[in-house]
Amino acid sequence: MTKFFEDIVIGDTTDLGSHAFTAEEIIRFAEKYDPQPFHLSEEGAAQTHFGRLCASGWHTAAVFMKLLVATNKRLVQEAVDEGRTVARIGPSPGFDKLKWLKPVFAGDTLSYQRVITGKTESRSRPEWGILHSDMMAHNQHGDLVFSFKANVFVERRKD
Repeated sequence: MTKFFEDIVIGDTTDLGSHAFTAEEIIRFAEKYDPQPFHLSEEGAAQTHFGRLCASGWHTAAVFMKLLVATNKRLVQEAVDEGRTVARIGPSPGFDKLKWLKPVFAGDTLSYQRVITGKTESRSRPEWGILHSDMMAHNQHGDLVFSFKANVFVERRKD
């Protein structure tokens, strides 16, 4: 994200990249952060409602964040290289409606996107606006597997 609040267009979509989830990575993440049987081994997962090894939802969210940050860094560098002024991104006041809609199995590849859905002027911080986005990931079959509604402060132009 490089644009000032006033310049952001509702409906703009950004592809954030994709990620292939391997069994080894799923297990490594689960051992550290979400040690449930269906994330720790094929054998353990076979005894659960998933039937096979699947990624933690928090793992899919962490990959989203990594790709978002990398995309934003790339976009900022491109803007700087072109001599454009880059707006500051502030903190997020929170998110809503986090959903893990389908399991992400070992071998699945997710493609992540951001769609701008709205903008709100900040009442408490007039130098900032709040940007609203739908964040999502689809698997290699085109199925929506992960989504949430994000909010983030974006710098407004100084008049």
